[in-house]
Amino acid sequence: MAALTRSRRARAWSALVLLLAAVYFVAPLAASFVFTVDIPGKGLDWSAYTQLLGAPGFGAALLRSLGLGAATILITLLLVVPAMVAIRLRPGRLAAVVEVVCTLPLVVPPIAFVAGISTVLQLGPNQLATTPLYSTFLAVQDTDFPVALVLAYVILALPFVHRSLDAGLRTLDVPTLTEAARSCGANSWQVLFRVLLPNLRSALSSAAFLTLALVLGEYTVARILNFETFPVWIVKVSGDYARLSVAVSLLSLLITWLLLLVVAGAGTRPKESP
Repeated sequence: MAALTRSRRARAWSALVLLLAAVYFVAPLAASFVFTVDIPGKGLDWSAYTQLLGAPGFGAALLRSLGLGAATILITLLLVVPAMVAIRLRPGRLAAVVEVVCTLPLVVPPIAFVAGISTVLQLGPNQLATTPLYSTFLAVQDTDFPVALVLAYVILALPFVHRSLDAGLRTLDVPTLTEAARSCGANSWQVLFRVLLPNLRSALSSAAFLTLALVLGEYTVARILNFETFPVWIVKVSGDYARLSVAVSLLSLLITWLLLLVVAGAGTRPKESP
């Protein structure tokens, strides 16, 4: 009887904590939504949402951020996955080196990081104006799709991707799986794509989840480098169109949640049986 009472009390406390957490997160969103549709003296007005899709720069900024996110995820995984697998196959001092390199962005201040990137982008063309690399410096700063911003995001995402993959690889016996696959005639690429990666689906989805959230929410680097991503566009329009900017912020949260749910669902989807 005492155990049943304690169990009920624990469930009651858990429900209370979840309710308080829900109020903490939902109340600001609800207040923001009311601000966008309730105009004092006029009542409900949905113009902030009807004008949203036609707002100048909205579609371009959103598509640019989504493209940057996809490119960042692809490049980061291509860099980190082979390195992490190699470390598991041949453990040694290389593991510590990779861990230090991947966690280094956490200790470098973002302002100092972006200041270094800006200095390189500004001085490079001046020093290399007479060389073929001049066109390369211009290409990576293309405002339609800034490759320089992708490279910066790759560095910022390294700690999150490294931790996610490290947690996933710790659950696998990589040497045994690799040896078994090679004994069946598989080459290195087949071992990676047909044996290891399917078992790392959850870790890969977590890495993609965190990277996409980073790109869709990052403002400082893009603003200082003078590239108009979706967060930069939201801040840009907030001065003249307050309700529109709040509506865009709510829409961006919804889009981010939906994309993250898709990524998370792809990683937890059960494998179909033959």
